[in-house]
Amino acid sequence: MRENAAPPVDPRPPAATAHDEGPDQGGAPARRHPLGLRLAGAAVHAYTALGSVLALLFVLAALEGEVEAALWVGLAALVVDGTDGMLARRARVKETIPWFDGSLLDNIVDYLTYVFAPVVLLWTIGALPHGPLGWLLASLPLLASSYQFCRVDAKTDDHTFLGFPSYWNVVAFYAVVLDLSQVAVAVTLVVCSVLVFVPVRYLYPSRTEALWQVSMALTAVWFVCYAVLVVQLPDPNPFVVALSFAYVVYYLAFSGWLTARAAHRRRRDARAAA
Repeated sequence: MRENAAPPVDPRPPAATAHDEGPDQGGAPARRHPLGLRLAGAAVHAYTALGSVLALLFVLAALEGEVEAALWVGLAALVVDGTDGMLARRARVKETIPWFDGSLLDNIVDYLTYVFAPVVLLWTIGALPHGPLGWLLASLPLLASSYQFCRVDAKTDDHTFLGFPSYWNVVAFYAVVLDLSQVAVAVTLVVCSVLVFVPVRYLYPSRTEALWQVSMALTAVWFVCYAVLVVQLPDPNPFVVALSFAYVVYYLAFSGWLTARAAHRRRRDARAAA
């Protein structure tokens, strides 16, 4: 054999790596996950997308003056948003359908159900003044949340929300349940819109690891209170209202603790690096 002869070529294709999800550059098919797992991932994305339909139903109910129906749809949207992330992680959607951006889909749906639809409800129930002032107040949540949903750090590495997490659906819910005045709603909209830009960390109930079981249990209780209060409209039971507010107090207090803990961690790391 000549010294410069080319080495024999291995006829076998290269082994696929764990990151090969689609065809390689040469067009050869890469290793795929089991069909059942991929179908499960697609079903989870469809489940998330269902929120956009719920947003439409929410808006239609609000425009037709069906306030209780709008709130029921809002509760359904909360349930979908509270469970789709856990289902997505279980179905390993980032691995099985890597070309589909589930986070972007989630943000689109959340903007519709947490921001746009609740603002429509506030407008239709007369919680906002007519004329330019009402338009301005309605615009604040829409604009502030447009900014927040485009921030790459809106969800922190330790699974908290940075800035008020656009819970305008909760604002609209209490505006109905408590029959808030236009002044009270206006103040709430202005304050919460400003808080979108304040770097306070807020509890992410389904993801924040600290006291996860407690947070999830209390969140479930709040969901039950939400349903009971909608059934009781227009005369909600004060005890159930107070019970639902207890969760809001817990949420805000725990968020304050998360913010203080993160600040302490930053100061400790700065001292260690000095």
